[in-house]
Parts: sequence; C-alpha cells; structure tokens
Amino acid sequence: MNMFVDQIKIEVHAGKGGDGMVAFRREKYVPNGGPAGGDGGRGGSIILKVDEGLRTLMDFRYHRIFKAKNGGNGMSKQMTGPSAEDTIIAVPQGTTVRDLDTGEIIGDLVEKDQELVVAKGGRGGRGNIHFASAKNPAPEIAENGEPGEDHYLELELKMLADVGLIGFPSVGKSTLLSVVTGAKPKIATYEFTTLTPNLGMVMLPDGRDFAMADMPGLIEGASKGIGLGLKFLRHIERTRVLLHLVDMSSEDPHQAIERYRQINKELANYDPELLKRPQIVVATKMDLPNSADNLAAFKADLAADKTLEKQPEIFPISAVTHQGVQQLMQLTADLLDKTPAFDSESHDKELVAEYRAAAPDKKDETDFTITKDEDGTWVLGGEKLIRLFKMTDLTHEESQLRFARQLRHMGVDDALRAKGVQDGDLVRIEKFVFEFIQ
Repeated sequence: MNMFVDQIKIEVHAGKGGDGMVAFRREKYVPNGGPAGGDGGRGGSIILKVDEGLRTLMDFRYHRIFKAKNGGNGMSKQMTGPSAEDTIIAVPQGTTVRDLDTGEIIGDLVEKDQELVVAKGGRGGRGNIHFASAKNPAPEIAENGEPGEDHYLELELKMLADVGLIGFPSVGKSTLLSVVTGAKPKIATYEFTTLTPNLGMVMLPDGRDFAMADMPGLIEGASKGIGLGLKFLRHIERTRVLLHLVDMSSEDPHQAIERYRQINKELANYDPELLKRPQIVVATKMDLPNSADNLAAFKADLAADKTLEKQPEIFPISAVTHQGVQQLMQLTADLLDKTPAFDSESHDKELVAEYRAAAPDKKDETDFTITKDEDGTWVLGGEKLIRLFKMTDLTHEESQLRFARQLRHMGVDDALRAKGVQDGDLVRIEKFVFEFIQ
C-alpha cells in the first residue's frame, strides 16, 4: 500500500570525541623524552541531505533513532586518533526540521543535495602534550572526548509544487491531474477518494514545465482540523499559483458560490497570506447538463459580491472531454512566469511561539545547578558543568585536581557554601560521589 507520511519525530545522537592519551616518550638514549600522548579524533555528526528520489518520510516509520560513531582515542608518539565518519540521512526535498526541545525551525531543505548538520560530533580530547609547562613538564593530565549533541527533531514534508489544485472533494482535481500529467491518482465518484497529495509534472509544447499537486479535498472547518484538515493545508503553503476548482454540475445553482466562499474562508483562517496567491477559478464538469446554467448563476453571484476586492478570473473546462484544458495550462504557465516565490513560513512562525512559551531561554541558563537529594546528598548539574565532568579523565589524580580547580573557578564552591554545605557532606555529579572539604 502506498502510504504517505508527511510528519515524523526522530532522535539524533552525534558521536563522542575520542579520549586524549597520557603517554611519555621512552626511547633509548632519550632520558627526558617528555609527554607524548596524542589527541582523540572528532566524533561523527548527523547530517540531513536532500535526496530528490524520495517523495515521503516513509523510511523513518521504523527507524527513528540515529547514532553516529565515536572518534578514535589518542595514541602514543603524539598520534591523533581517527575521526569518525559523519552519518548522512537522506530526506525528501521540501523537508522542514524543527527542534522539539526549543520549538525552533532549524532548517528548510528545499534545494537539490542541500545538507543540514542537525547534531554536531564532539571534538577529541587533548592528550597530555598540551598540558606540559615549566612547573609541570611531565603532566598526567588528558581530556576525555567532548560528548556529541543529542536532539529530538520533528521532520515535516511540504510538497514542492508550483501549482496547487484546491476545492471541495470530488470536484475533479484528480481527473485534471491525470489528464495533464503522467500521475495516476485514484479516481472515484465518492468524496475523499484522494487521501494523500499527488504530484505530477506538466509539460507544455512550448518547452515550459511546472509541478502540479492535487491537494486532498477541503471542507468547512478544515483549518481547525476537521476532515483531512491541517494535515494537507500545510502543503498548499509552498505553491505559487492556486487553481480553485468549482463543480458546476450540481442541482442547486447556488452551491458553487457557497463552496467557493467556504474554501477561501478555510485558507484565510489557516494563513491569510494564502489568499494573496494568484488564483484561477476553474469551472469543472462543463460537459454535464446543468453546468452552463450553473456557471451563469455563479458569475452573477460573484458580480453581486461586494466583499471581493477584485473579480477572479473564471476558466471553464471539462477534464473528461479535455475541453479548455490545454488553454488552462498555458494560462497557468503565463501566471507562473510573473509570480515570485512566497514566504511559506508565516504560519510556522506562529506555531513556534506555542513551543517557546514553555521552553527555557538559553541565555538565562546558569553554568551549573545545585539541588539536594532526600538522603542529604548535594547534586551538581548544568550543561557546562556536566560537559567538563564528562571530559575529565578521572583515572589520573592530576586530572581530578584540574577538574576541582575548574569548579572553583566557576564559583561552585562558593555557591555550595552559600547553600549551607558542611565539611564531610557528600556531593554527587551523575554517578560520581565525593566528600566536600573546606
């Protein structure tokens, strides 16, 4: 079954940098060789890359956690460990990437072979060759590799179509697409035949071409999620020209104008910018008996509508008999030639605000946090402190003393005293526990 997937959540975990090494030169006839521990290699990053061959996010349904490899550890004789290869993840053209922790849109992948680094690999830890000094010419200090970035992302696919076909269900969108392109959408007489957007290329005799998307039928309340709702209104955002199909075959002569107004109302409720797109009103099913009379009534109703800033252009067609179809495609191509690209992120910016209301502001974050467990153990946390802790090689005493100096320089000691810590109290950083001594 061809299932369309246009929104998915994934985890990305970049690789940790390799650990630096503590080593010394031990060569014959070199009595004071000095430190020779090399640096660790860089951890692998996670990169999203556009693959024009993909059309959906289907590949992510059963593979949502991506982990890059860690960098190699440093070696003796000042040799740097090997860096890990980056992990490349293929995504369809038109994928928008949102960070779920902050709500921010971090990338919009619309160009061929475009790449976006979504999780950066950690740098390699420094070997002891970097810590030699006049006071300490043979240091037993090395850094562990920096942890790679971890992110929770939402990928959303918006079809990259120049022209979007909109209208109520069963007005003839799929039929028109099948006539003018090589696409083969499912066509039937019942409503909501089309459950997924269909995309096809229109090739004109004069050499021009454009992508056309058949958007699933909209109904009243779609902008609030009713029916197929928001799931497919998103795809209309990127289109430059809209063909608004209106069925002229109804027994009710006023049904056409009512449905025309309802669709425009849903577009305005979702994003008012969509009504600024050039729109051609396409009167469909003109081969049926009532269509000519209904078209005349539709034109009269539009002329009497004082709320319209300007009267839309109406183009009658019959996709079944191909009446007017080729002329409509020429008119659409002419309109595309003079229509610039639109900002498709106006609605996204509104959504971002909802996330940011609950998300912490990074500028307000402190370097460390202090809490107290129920058993009386003081617990240190904070992004910067944890990163320094993970990069400390606790197997060497000199590295432990260096970490203690770093904490003192950050003001952790003073902050603990201000909280009421006493000599002999236990302090924990993740699973590492030590005694506090004044």
